[in-house]
Amino acid sequence: MKIRFAAPNDSSSLLDIYSEYINTPATFECALPQPEDFTERMRKILSLYPYLVCENDNDKIVGYAYAHRHMEREAYNWGAELSIYIDKSSTSHGIGKRLYFILMEILKLQGIKTVYAGVTLPNIKSERLHASLGFRQIGIYRNAGYKCGKWHDVAWFEKSLSEFGYEPAAIIPVKMIERKKIDEIIKKYI
Repeated sequence: MKIRFAAPNDSSSLLDIYSEYINTPATFECALPQPEDFTERMRKILSLYPYLVCENDNDKIVGYAYAHRHMEREAYNWGAELSIYIDKSSTSHGIGKRLYFILMEILKLQGIKTVYAGVTLPNIKSERLHASLGFRQIGIYRNAGYKCGKWHDVAWFEKSLSEFGYEPAAIIPVKMIERKKIDEIIKKYI
């Protein structure tokens, strides 16, 4: 298994995985994005946050996870939302845990204080993943989205990554984090 930063030329493989979820309530997106739109999303996220892919022994991407802005207002800068998609043939092999551990360690270096995740209910695997990583459920948005012919609830989870103090430093863009530190984090969880 290999975990590395995603690159824009990975977008086709990531879209293949995402397509496995597009006709389910796991994502509230109702149509698969166009490749160029998906690539642009990746570029935007990579400008500030980590975006990881997991490859199997044959160099095939079998999962990906990324952090992104949770809320738009400036005072929310120290929180990030996490998203993860694993090829359905590769779930339940610890890939999600490894990707999340690495994401959270990198986010700590960036100065992120809290991470959040939204999970469409029911999703036992995702709920268990978040609980096993120390997330706590903080609430449920009832009937938050309509997809696949019915209304769906979304549970919200949070996890604190570091202490809260006065006057937090500005968030460091992921591209400004020393590559050696990131490589050490990745190596720790492989």
